[in-house]
Amino acid sequence: MEARNFITAREMAINNHWILTTINDLPRYEKPPMPTWLTAISGIIFGFDSLYGMRLPVVLITLLLVFGTFKLSEKLGLSKKQSFHNGLILITSFYIYFAGRDNQWDMYTHSFMMICILFLWEVLNETKKPLFNVLMAGLFFGFSFLSKGPISVYALLLPFLIAYGFTYKFQLKNKKLYLILILVLGIVIGLSWPLYVKWADPATYLKVTKIESSRWGNYNTRPFYYYWSFFTQSGIWTVPAFIALIYPYLKNKVSNLKAYQFTLIWTLAAVVLLSIVPEKKSRYLLPVLIPMALNTGFYIEYLINNFKNISLKKEKGIVYFAFGLIGIICIAIPIGIFIRVKNDIAGFEFWLIALTVSLLTIGYILFTNLRSKNFIKVFYAVIAVQVVVVVFGIPFTKLILKNPDYASAKAIREKEKSFGVRTYELNAFTPEIIWDYGFSILILLNEETNKLNLPAESKFGLLALETDTITSKKEFQNYNVKKVSNIDLNHVPTDSKKHNDRLTRTFYIVTKK
Repeated sequence: MEARNFITAREMAINNHWILTTINDLPRYEKPPMPTWLTAISGIIFGFDSLYGMRLPVVLITLLLVFGTFKLSEKLGLSKKQSFHNGLILITSFYIYFAGRDNQWDMYTHSFMMICILFLWEVLNETKKPLFNVLMAGLFFGFSFLSKGPISVYALLLPFLIAYGFTYKFQLKNKKLYLILILVLGIVIGLSWPLYVKWADPATYLKVTKIESSRWGNYNTRPFYYYWSFFTQSGIWTVPAFIALIYPYLKNKVSNLKAYQFTLIWTLAAVVLLSIVPEKKSRYLLPVLIPMALNTGFYIEYLINNFKNISLKKEKGIVYFAFGLIGIICIAIPIGIFIRVKNDIAGFEFWLIALTVSLLTIGYILFTNLRSKNFIKVFYAVIAVQVVVVVFGIPFTKLILKNPDYASAKAIREKEKSFGVRTYELNAFTPEIIWDYGFSILILLNEETNKLNLPAESKFGLLALETDTITSKKEFQNYNVKKVSNIDLNHVPTDSKKHNDRLTRTFYIVTKK
């Protein structure tokens, strides 16, 4: 997904394909362009060779989501401290971090929708500046729609409205016009791009629309209960997130019952609505994690204020188990990494020492404060675990994910210069290879006729899968085909089950006889 975004952003800037978006110089209308516009702007500023610059937009968008969650938490009547904790729970939830790290379109659409909800809350609760709030809500509604269509409208906004209706009740007197304006403005902005594309390139647009719409009913379908383990996507907060969903247990322990009911219904409504859709993927649960972070915060707040006073052994036992397990993980991670990379540790001693000392210190803090029942320090220690693993643990991926046969697509460009040829793809392109190569690569196979259209040059480069039997194809009977080198972008060796042939190519020099 990130490679597709980067390629399209690069072609926006280089080829001026800002509206009729392309990937590898082919129409790319499957996804709206808002995330790619932001990425292209960042690429222009920092350069398209800078991964840090290209990833900056999704970093800022993820922080926008956290900020929006923090502000909404305050508007629910929660304290600044609890709202801050809710933001920390959200950003350290596994799939929130993972989606931001993977530069997924989902992060953009849900972050924008969260800001829309923030201003919509203002409209629904009759605060000052109603027209400003209407304008901003409609604007971010449109931005969300321009990021991934109506996905967030269905998976985040609609569950929010359901939860709001159940708990706070809609008081729509003198507000109906405002809500209509938000909807109209959001739809106008959101539909501006697809309607223009439909007008400018109707045939391709219709083809893409048919493919995308068909996937909702017969692509990657899963049973209704597929999402029932949704709370595990919060990663380190799995046990607290599950406990916070147990309404009979927590309802008499929270400081703001109505707000707790609201976040609980919002979370469950999102899960139910997503479960109705036949197509299901783990990453589609991202909008569920947003209200669930708020919901989990109520349990965390209860423990911070009351852990010392809990007398039931079972209740205390669950806390000791959930957070003691994290303490054990603090010990297990450095040991596991050392065992895994001990023969290749040269040059990584600093990272191992820093990771080990940090995690053992955090583990000690966790256990001592669990024993003394000082839960606020336990909470911050859990946050610190995630930070330390990201800062000191990620460098070890270079050792753990290691492919001795790794071969960059950029190296092909040097081969092209030495042979004086232009390179083509045989059947289909792989986004990661196109991005790494640095330019678009023309595909020889015509999908409509299923025939190869060989270039006019008497000598050219050709990328093909190892399984493609080029010499047996009749189109190459009058050519000499010479294998020159390979591309392998996998970060695991060829004997690994995770090695993906999709990320490999053989590079040939094809010369007319």
